[in-house]
Amino acid sequence: MKLIALLAVAAVASAPVQDMAAPEVLEQHRWLEQLVGEWTVTSEATMVPGAEPMRMESTESVRSLGGLWILAETTGSDEELSFTAVMMLGYDPDQKAFVGTWVDTLQTHLWTYRGTLDETKKILTLETEGPAFGDPTQTAQYRDALEIKGPDHKVLTSSAKQADGTWTTFLRAEYRRKQ
Repeated sequence: MKLIALLAVAAVASAPVQDMAAPEVLEQHRWLEQLVGEWTVTSEATMVPGAEPMRMESTESVRSLGGLWILAETTGSDEELSFTAVMMLGYDPDQKAFVGTWVDTLQTHLWTYRGTLDETKKILTLETEGPAFGDPTQTAQYRDALEIKGPDHKVLTSSAKQADGTWTTFLRAEYRRKQ
């Protein structure tokens, strides 16, 4: 077993340098860099139609991974609930799409994103599929839209696709850069 591992390391180490070149940082990767920093978050979510909205304060810390990806970690709590979430976003030139994932401590589903930037380069829309709110044995389509309002202000809205094809917003989060 050790011999196989040593042979694998030797094969990688002897690969031509041009095969190991870093990928080009594109305009879309640079767009993600504006998300890097420390943020305070105020959110309001209505998970059940007609229910009282749930409000929460949280913080988000976003860092760059090599200029190609961003890693965002959010933590929050109130009297009844605390959570941690991790989001990874990047741009895949082969797919010509933003790609990413989301996980948090309130569920076991790994959310996988695919998205596009609008013509104004202010709104990144990420599409995903996951457990339906009313029946977790069913799946539903979801959309997160991250809008850049300014260098120190962004807004995230999350929506669920309804049976009639319309989208219902269930979460709005205001992010302000910490000074």
